[in-house]
Amino acid sequence: MKVSALIIHLKRAEKRGAHVRELMQRLPIEARILDAVDAQKLAESEIAAVYSRRSRHFPPYPFELRVTEIACFLSHRKAWQAIVDDNLDAGLVIEDDVDIDPGFADQLKLAGDTIKPADYIRFPRWARGEEGGEISRQGEISIMQPKLPGLGMQMQLIGRDAAIALLEATKRFDRPVDTTLQMRWLHPVRMLSARPITIREIDFNLGGTVVQGKKSLSDKLKREVLRPYYRVLLFFYSKIRG
Repeated sequence: MKVSALIIHLKRAEKRGAHVRELMQRLPIEARILDAVDAQKLAESEIAAVYSRRSRHFPPYPFELRVTEIACFLSHRKAWQAIVDDNLDAGLVIEDDVDIDPGFADQLKLAGDTIKPADYIRFPRWARGEEGGEISRQGEISIMQPKLPGLGMQMQLIGRDAAIALLEATKRFDRPVDTTLQMRWLHPVRMLSARPITIREIDFNLGGTVVQGKKSLSDKLKREVLRPYYRVLLFFYSKIRG
């Protein structure tokens, strides 16, 4: 099976460059850098071509996306397209503020043995919020199928057919990429998750996040109120839609 890693890296995030190069040496598979879409270079016409400010799906997303969130979504779409263009059976997509712990190589091997072309296996930074049945196990390592996939896009092993399906389903989007992927009724991809947790997010060691912008007090309060309301709607709607 042809598998390689794609590390999404923003060129101007220079503090992350050394970490990315070091991570490439420690990954158990071949890796290359994929240039992230830069929010500072996105034209309004480019944003309008892909982003719908009016919610396209239920439950409606209660916030307008920041340009950095749009760039993040487009960066992941670029990674999915690279999986197709590079003719990979699966691609390990990694954000550039991720580090791996001991045991990751064994976990990746089990994921590679488990994955089917239309599968998407998450390597989450935390296990909370995901419950579901076990798909495969080897010792203490397992792959499970959560009823509702968790948030976060730190690392994923994505089959070729899954990449194609996600590209088709997200030509236009109305919410962040991780929230979109939670809506399993929008795409035919089987969403899986690896255990135990073997990755870490180290953005604070690398100059902080490049996605989250500064928020006003009113925006923070609005999000504190509407975020849990949206998550409850999504949880119950996901149960209805299966």
